[in-house]
Amino acid sequence: MSASEKALAQEHWTDGFLVRARGIAVVPDESSSVTPIGGEIKIDNAVVPELDVSYFFTENIALELIAATSKHDARANGTALGNLDIGDFWILPPTLLAQFHLPLGKNFKPYVGAGINYTITYGEDAAGGPITDFDLDNGFGWAAQIGVDYMLDEHWLINADIKKIWLNLDAKVNNGAVRADIDVDPWIFGIGLGYRF
Repeated sequence: MSASEKALAQEHWTDGFLVRARGIAVVPDESSSVTPIGGEIKIDNAVVPELDVSYFFTENIALELIAATSKHDARANGTALGNLDIGDFWILPPTLLAQFHLPLGKNFKPYVGAGINYTITYGEDAAGGPITDFDLDNGFGWAAQIGVDYMLDEHWLINADIKKIWLNLDAKVNNGAVRADIDVDPWIFGIGLGYRF
């Protein structure tokens, strides 16, 4: 990239919109309590696409809104009834993050962010057999992230990003006969491309 192109890339980072598309791995770091049968809830990982939109108020300050949805299987291990397949469910966790982009160079743009998440659960499907009903509540959670953008030219960039969401969900099984308080607390690892307008 020539000196004039680098200057143009830097100029484009003063304000405006940035759109990224990533592939992400959603990795729950769960802990739980299950009553009255005891045991713990385990939730599997998922790999899905993610889309986010950022608006830069200055070269260093931005807001990012993230949208993705992922499907997960849930199990109850070590209960009084043994290990049980609970069912599967979808989550839609829109997350809003305030970011600070470190001024370390014209093309290399690391950042940190913190914000809030509201997770919508839907499509709960009970596993069958002894599990006839499965329901999850929605929940709020805090979120944090670190990441880096690397400018390829004045518009296109490569992105890598790690997020942590602190998320608590309440589950009811068999119309509330069994209840679980689940700290899902997923790590989200992503890599993708972005376009700066």
